[in-house]
Amino acid sequence: MPQLSALKKTYRLLNLHYGLQNWWPAETAFEVVVGAILTQNTSWKNVIRALDNLKRERLLDPHRLFRVPIQRLAELIRPSGYYRIKAKRLHNVLEYLITRSNGSLNKLAHIPLTQLRSELLEINGVGPETADCIILYAVEQPSFVVDTYTFRICARHGWYTPPFNYERLKNCFESNFPEDVKFYQEFHALLVRVGHDYCGTTPQCAGCPLRTLLPDSGPQSLET
Repeated sequence: MPQLSALKKTYRLLNLHYGLQNWWPAETAFEVVVGAILTQNTSWKNVIRALDNLKRERLLDPHRLFRVPIQRLAELIRPSGYYRIKAKRLHNVLEYLITRSNGSLNKLAHIPLTQLRSELLEINGVGPETADCIILYAVEQPSFVVDTYTFRICARHGWYTPPFNYERLKNCFESNFPEDVKFYQEFHALLVRVGHDYCGTTPQCAGCPLRTLLPDSGPQSLET
């Protein structure tokens, strides 16, 4: 399991290398929610194209977007891929948001964190990563987000024993650091950045700011 000293060094090195991220890339909290659904199984550049379609139609509002027929919604978000599936998932989230808080993300912030996360996970199409992205970046409550990049970085450095288990790895971070929304946001964003740049399916360790933290034997296997 990742130790506090390793995680602190990771954050320090990434912060020195990349600087402040101020992530998630969205103009409003509601745009974060939509983006969290659209980014499933696709690249962010495709999400941007889908979001631009919604912005041109002035639909980035929970009530207006909820009134859009699912077939029309699917066409608007087509660039994000799996657009028919995502249209249904987005509609499910919108229904929850409108029913639970009349479309207000601020009201969701008053729901106890554990309860809110449980409610989000009950929505068809919302998994742990999507739920935590919504909670951390849109609702701004301290629920650490982990993803494939986080797993690769921790496993390849020998801090975490595969296979990937979302809740176990999430707990590694949350148990080592105080609950701090801005810190969680920055750390997650930095891990995404270095993961995208260096820790893909095949590791590109040359030039990676975390290279000095690798074991002497080099990147560890992602398999058990």
